[in-house]
Amino acid sequence: MASTTSNATELTSEQLQSVLVQPLEDASVFLSAGPRIFDTDGSPVRIPKLTGMDDPSWTGEGEKIDEVDPSWDEITLLPQGMKSVKSLTRYSNELARQSVVALEQVLRDRMVRDVANKVDHALIAGDGSDDTPTGLLHYSGTQEMTSVGTVELDDLHDAVGLAWAEHADPDSMRWMLRSDVFVHLRKLKDGQDRYQIQPDPTAEGAFRLLGIPVTVTNRIPEDAGASSIVLADFSQIAVARDLEPSVVVLDQTYGDYDQQAIRVVTRYDAAPMNPEAIVVLRGVEAA
Repeated sequence: MASTTSNATELTSEQLQSVLVQPLEDASVFLSAGPRIFDTDGSPVRIPKLTGMDDPSWTGEGEKIDEVDPSWDEITLLPQGMKSVKSLTRYSNELARQSVVALEQVLRDRMVRDVANKVDHALIAGDGSDDTPTGLLHYSGTQEMTSVGTVELDDLHDAVGLAWAEHADPDSMRWMLRSDVFVHLRKLKDGQDRYQIQPDPTAEGAFRLLGIPVTVTNRIPEDAGASSIVLADFSQIAVARDLEPSVVVLDQTYGDYDQQAIRVVTRYDAAPMNPEAIVVLRGVEAA
């Protein structure tokens, strides 16, 4: 149903201030965590992958050099049939003229943010069903620590050890965890009642655990009080971007109703290039 002056009176009241209050929400975080982004024309993306190579051998003077054979694979993103995230809203020209806020800009900004957040949720927690992206928590081949329970700093050390064992790049690693889990970790104390994680007073807002940057997001789902923590070398995650959130104002399509519409469309996919560089701690509780 289109918004009009009769069903959106909140936007036209004479005493209304020209400020629109937006609800609080979780920010989009996946793309800002540092994955490798490949812009495409909408076609499926194939990324060649060298999975191994025979070992070289010690060879003496005048001896024949042994050949080494590579083994190959590929990663496919944006397969045929993968869906886009799309959104459309209509509003009357009367509402646009009488609104105390810049209605088109407000709707445009909100729709772009909602579409971006929908993609972000899928890239983190999507299960890949119904031709949608598979999220970080459902990648195949990642390293896992299961049934962690009440998380302690030793669990984080173990996760770092697993990542290092697979040669993950320490400079590209990042934690991703829920807010309640992060607060629990920050409140851990030693035997003398001293906090074990000390904030850096010179780096306000720069969250780190064991020296590794932290992304706090409640897009990681919680089930029966348990959630997950991810430690990932994000440089080993590929993102195919067919279309950034694209906005089109439709000022003629609904002309017979004297209405306009805004349409927002975007399409992304993601997959790990080396899943061993990702460690997922499951069954994490914040006591």
